[in-house]
Parts: sequence; C-alpha cells; structure tokens
Amino acid sequence: MRRARHRVGPTVLLELTGVSKRFGPVEVLSEVDLSIDAGEVCALVGDNGAGKSTLVKCVAGIHAIDGGSIAVEGEVRDISGPRDAAALGIEIVYQDLALCDNLDIVENLFLGRERRRGIVLDDDSMEQLAAETLDSLAVRTIRNLRQNVASLSGGQRQTVAIAKAVLWNSRLVILDEPTAALGVAQTRQVLELIRRLADQGLAVLYISHNLNDVFAVADRIAALYLGRMAAVLDAADTTQSQVVELITSGRSGSLGLTDTNGART
Repeated sequence: MRRARHRVGPTVLLELTGVSKRFGPVEVLSEVDLSIDAGEVCALVGDNGAGKSTLVKCVAGIHAIDGGSIAVEGEVRDISGPRDAAALGIEIVYQDLALCDNLDIVENLFLGRERRRGIVLDDDSMEQLAAETLDSLAVRTIRNLRQNVASLSGGQRQTVAIAKAVLWNSRLVILDEPTAALGVAQTRQVLELIRRLADQGLAVLYISHNLNDVFAVADRIAALYLGRMAAVLDAADTTQSQVVELITSGRSGSLGLTDTNGART
C-alpha cells in the first residue's frame, strides 16, 4: 500500500523546531524536532506517556508551547487555539471522532459550519459538496448521505470523520488512532483512505500503536521516547524491531538518543 518517496522538491508543510512543553515541574516535551512534507504520511509512535497527545494538542493550539517554534509552509506561526489551527489548514480527527449519532452524514460534515441561503439552511449545496468530497476520496462504502451516523459501521464512521477533516481545504490532517477499534476489513479501508489523502497532496500525521498498520501506510516513522524525539526514519529502510526498541528504550543500535534519561510524562 505504501508508495516509494520519489517526490521532487517536497514542500515542508509543518515544521516543529525545539518544541518543549511543561506542566508545572514536569517536562512533557523536550526540544522536539519534526517536519512533515505535503504528500506524505508520517507516523508518530511511542509508548503510553511518551508525549504524543501533548504534541498533537500543541499543534492544534489546545496547549501553548513553552519553547521552540511551529512553522507552517516555512512561516513561524503562533497557534493560540483550534481556530488558529483550522485557519492554517490543520484538522484533527480524534479517537472519539466527535460525531453526533442523532444527525445524518451531511449534518455531521457541516456541523458548526452550515451553509445558508438567506435565513434557511442550503441543504442542496451541502449535500452536493458532501457527495463531491466523498467521491474525491474514492469512498464507496457509503450509499446514503442522509442516514444517521448511529447506523454506520466503525469504518464508515471513521470515513465520515476523515471526510469532515478534509472538507475545509485542509493541508495537514492529524489522525489519532483511527483504526484502534476496527476489524480487519474496515482497517484496510481506512488505511487506503489515509494513503489517498497523501496522494492528493495533503500532509498526514498518523498516530498509532499498531506497527503493522504503520508500516502498511507510512512513508516515515517518528518515534517519541519520554517526551523526546528518538528518531525519524524512512519506513522503507526500517524494521519493526528497530521501531519497538526506539519506543521502549529510545535507542536501537546506532539509532536514537545517546542519553535515554529523558523527560517523563
């Protein structure tokens, strides 16, 4: 499923430089560097407490960083809230999906961003745009855009959440454990969708504990260990054993941190 990375002059869409975050006396992130190109899937891996969620929330503007910088397309940005992140084309699909079961697919896609024609909702244009978005992602598992989300399978719900993220001209999509609760067939559908996002030129940051899924879809793998970036590696040149060692000890042979007494979460 993963393709070779033969892009000419890739565009660095997101660049984190020396990003640090503290909560009181606890340093959760310590001088984290990470760049993500447009058109690639970068997997973020790490043990529980490694700092993955905190890093994502810093990019999302939920947490203010205490050190370092966040640049979007080469320009350092002050992301002070989720609205700032959305305005920069950064969308996040959290593990709980944040969908409303009692609303249909179209209503979920446009929730909080409804189109209006005068004082009434423009249902026709919203349904058309929803259909075009799903079609552009080659989604074939959803037949009726007016069915309630409560009636969808886990894979279909994840598809709706991802479609909602890309509907608003997003440039970076962050996916938090999108296959955690899915079966084999549904997982494959979601991974294929993730790959299509990158093939359409979006940058994708994919967070997962499932290394089989990571190696199936990622171009690069970034391993966090105790709040520090142990290594960022090309997936094609890396083994699962190396990634496991980086996750659990911060080192694998000559790769990783020279001092593994890092920040703790």
